[in-house]
Amino acid sequence: MLLTFSRFPLGKRTVIRCISYIQGQSPEPNSREYFYFIDHQGMLFLDDSKMKNFTSCFKEKKFLQFFFRRLNFNNTGKYEKEFPFLSPCGKENNFVRCDDLPIVFTHILETENSNDADYLSYGYTGDLLKVKFEPEKLCMLPESGRVYHPGPESTGGIGLIKSSLAIQFSQKFIYRNKDNTDEMPIAFLWKGIEYSLTDETLQKLKFLKLRLQT
Repeated sequence: MLLTFSRFPLGKRTVIRCISYIQGQSPEPNSREYFYFIDHQGMLFLDDSKMKNFTSCFKEKKFLQFFFRRLNFNNTGKYEKEFPFLSPCGKENNFVRCDDLPIVFTHILETENSNDADYLSYGYTGDLLKVKFEPEKLCMLPESGRVYHPGPESTGGIGLIKSSLAIQFSQKFIYRNKDNTDEMPIAFLWKGIEYSLTDETLQKLKFLKLRLQT
């Protein structure tokens, strides 16, 4: 597959790099390379799939757990700009690019006891992959409407909240001026408790985005 990466300054298309690959290519004896894509809903696809939708994404939970647990930054010296993440499996390298971030939280796992922690699940694995939900560390960007939360450190420590879940959360954000939702929220109401939002996730997100752009 020939993959072209572009940017659009002032509305004009400028090609900045092209790469070519074949799924399962073997650049060295006993080694294989595969290429994947994660969309902003957190679904995993072979990168060269022509149709990227629910019918063509990977769904087997054990495979997804295996894949995402090994996901980290691509420091191989190969395809680092185009595929900034890697999920190694023995002598097999699975190169990964994504629409936004590789970790996308898809479900909130609530506990019945209010004293117990809730969790955010990612990778479409149910409760196989999850992080503790920390309401005070949510970050909503007004310019995009996207919501972020701390995630595994191996991929930068930040994950994106799936859009359907973000819409649910958006109803619980509190703003300094309730009539102005174009600014960042200052608090989040969860299970009757108002959590003041910190800027920890925002600062991590800025650092991660900068790393991915350089």
